[in-house]
Amino acid sequence: MAKLKALLLTEGMHGMISQVEGMAKALKTDYSHKIVRLSFPWNLIPPKFTPISNIILKDKIYIDDNKIPDLIISCGRKSVVPSIFIKKKNPKIFTIHIQDPKVNLRNFDAIVCPEHDSLEGDNIYISKGAIHYITTSEIIKAKSYLVDKIKSDKIVSLILGGPNKYYKFDKDQLVKIFNTIKSEFVPKGYKIIVIPSMRTPREIIDLATKEIGESGYVENKVDKQAYLSAYALAEYIVITCDSTSMISEAATSGKPIFVAHMKAKKNNYRFKRFFDLFKKIGITRDLGEKIEIWSYDKYNEAQRIALELKNKIEK
Repeated sequence: MAKLKALLLTEGMHGMISQVEGMAKALKTDYSHKIVRLSFPWNLIPPKFTPISNIILKDKIYIDDNKIPDLIISCGRKSVVPSIFIKKKNPKIFTIHIQDPKVNLRNFDAIVCPEHDSLEGDNIYISKGAIHYITTSEIIKAKSYLVDKIKSDKIVSLILGGPNKYYKFDKDQLVKIFNTIKSEFVPKGYKIIVIPSMRTPREIIDLATKEIGESGYVENKVDKQAYLSAYALAEYIVITCDSTSMISEAATSGKPIFVAHMKAKKNNYRFKRFFDLFKKIGITRDLGEKIEIWSYDKYNEAQRIALELKNKIEK
């Protein structure tokens, strides 16, 4: 049977790309990815008030009659209307939106959303945390990538996110996180690997380099292989609290994960529900809790949901 062809639509952010590609891989599709950019003022307006039309796009999306995809997998506010528009023109396309689209849920054949989004409906597929594109085999293959950068068998990997609408990424709070990791792990013989993400500001990478010093290695650029290698080499993982996607990705490793919390700029109930869930099912603990090894089933929600979706797609 030929592979299904999928068109992926996102705003280009790491977390969104990880989710749509994770779903596309789990469904074993051949996929292409389109970054969606909306024209002013539509880039500022919620999808439910936006016309279902190509006119809202800076870069128009045209589907060749001979290359109509079997699936559209979208994620993010700006991809909602383009997905609905293409489906309207090509009703046989099966549309999957990841996260709450904030429009009538019937606009999509399937919606995949984390439990902490609290959506309900017969076309809703619930994941525990964010689905993503990281696989256990990729982590294992990347293990040797950072071996020459850090000479130790005892490693704790710190994954840095970046500022968003909920977290400022204040330097004082980050210094506190660096100091906590050093005081908790270094006396026990651990070295620290620090990995930045696409949202990590340059000044934060420089701050990490200064604060970690001889206690470890700081990767100074975004590098997926370094990111995967840090998971493979680590005995413990620490992740800043600003990204449910990165925490979900780390859970693929099966390693103990500490969440480094920071003061929020505003109420973040979705984040709190996510943190509570991952603590309850034994994946994460808070940085500062007792350092000990614990285990859990490696996180693979994309595969589980793909199995549920396949029957519906093939009907």
